[in-house]
Amino acid sequence: MAKNHGQNKVWPIPALLAALILGTQGSRADDAIQDPCDGRSALLAILDRPTVSDSACVVHYGQAVLEAGYEHADLLGSGGTADNFPEAELRFGLPGNNEFVLLPPNDNLQRLPGSPHLHGFSATAVGIKHELGYTRHWLGAVEGLFTLPSGSQAFGSQDLGVAFNGIVTYAPSDDTGISLQLGVASQTNPVLAGGGRYTSVNPDISFTWQPWWKLQFYGEVFGQSRTGPGLGSGFDADGGLQYLLTPSWEVDLEEGVRLSGSLGGYTHYAGAGMGFLF
Repeated sequence: MAKNHGQNKVWPIPALLAALILGTQGSRADDAIQDPCDGRSALLAILDRPTVSDSACVVHYGQAVLEAGYEHADLLGSGGTADNFPEAELRFGLPGNNEFVLLPPNDNLQRLPGSPHLHGFSATAVGIKHELGYTRHWLGAVEGLFTLPSGSQAFGSQDLGVAFNGIVTYAPSDDTGISLQLGVASQTNPVLAGGGRYTSVNPDISFTWQPWWKLQFYGEVFGQSRTGPGLGSGFDADGGLQYLLTPSWEVDLEEGVRLSGSLGGYTHYAGAGMGFLF
């Protein structure tokens, strides 16, 4: 899963996380407070896709989540297009409110006018997420993600990449939510793009509305302080819907658009996918 005037909206995340830790030490023992990652709509809360930000929920111990999808993008400045799939993500619940995540490589196909098509796989990534706790309206988590030196020369990672995120979700009501994620990442470009390393601060804010327990709409704005070595900031926005065919099977549609900079290298994209809870 590249993101600065918007940073002012998300810098309070570390303070919110600290307050959450101090204020929720005994919350899981309080039966009056419902777990926001449980219930018949739990899958909508647990899934990372189709937002760029990750969920503050971890997969419960003994359960697993599989996510997959397809995305088509129109590329910025070149008139080309790009497709990637299966956008797979496997998440396994661990003891102690933790989860392990595996992001297998995507298959990428890029078509540029007057140039040979580029085809290859992205890098593999793994990570750990820890849920800090919850109150009636708040939920917090921290995660670390590691991009392995892998993938093709056109779409892979030249060297090890790392990212650390803090995630806070606030629920003003039973059917609305606001999620704030702030990350710091150090990544390397693919070999064909020079393989250079860059570090960025990655803010993200998303909003959800659930008019029915099976249906959820979302909107999101996300960015990066740097989108590559020697490059400036970039911001994009996306939105879409999620629908539960069953409590354990979700389908979704998404569409995104460039706001500024060259984050992702596209002008807009559309995608579809699904998620399963086991």
